[in-house]
Amino acid sequence: MEDPDLYRFLEDTSKCLGVDITVLADGRNPWELFKDRRFLGNTRVDVCSETLKRELLWRWINANASPDATIYVGIDWTEEHRLERLKSYRPKWKIESPLIWEPLIDKPSMLLELGVIGIKTPFLYTLGFAHNNCSGFCVKSGQAQFKLLLEKLPERYAYHEQKEQELREYLGKDISILRDRRGGKTRPMTLKEFRERVQCGGEFDKNEWGGCGCAIE
Repeated sequence: MEDPDLYRFLEDTSKCLGVDITVLADGRNPWELFKDRRFLGNTRVDVCSETLKRELLWRWINANASPDATIYVGIDWTEEHRLERLKSYRPKWKIESPLIWEPLIDKPSMLLELGVIGIKTPFLYTLGFAHNNCSGFCVKSGQAQFKLLLEKLPERYAYHEQKEQELREYLGKDISILRDRRGGKTRPMTLKEFRERVQCGGEFDKNEWGGCGCAIE
């Protein structure tokens, strides 16, 4: 489900740090999981991250890390509240994030530093995406991010549009990732409907990017 360039980035950083990467995999992608669970992930319930990331991650940590180990996570100072939540969820572990330590740096500065040490910026960041997860897709994404996905990677948008429709037909339910909140009422809005609206010059929420802070919470 990830962008191919993400794996290039992982390999480059692994070599730079001299640290091997342990790969964990359930074997399913999010859409296969949604079908198995008969449930479409959304902004409130991200079963994809829960099953394909968090459960695998913490099962491995509990089985392989020593009790006095420190768990380091990639949360920067703009999301320090996420680190505090994670610590409250996992009280038996010492959990830290160097990205919240001073001197504070923002993401553009981090990307510049990557260039200095010879590591190319991940592809999705060069297109304007705020994260490098799921090839630019996420069930927590808002209308603005799906507009960016449609504009920059239309073939990927088409794939998710098709998968959403297949799941709707399989479950026989009026479900969708996005919501239409115009007129003070909220209703499901499929990726097909959203695409057609955008392509016709219709309005969409340019500020609704959503949140993809899912891998550890």
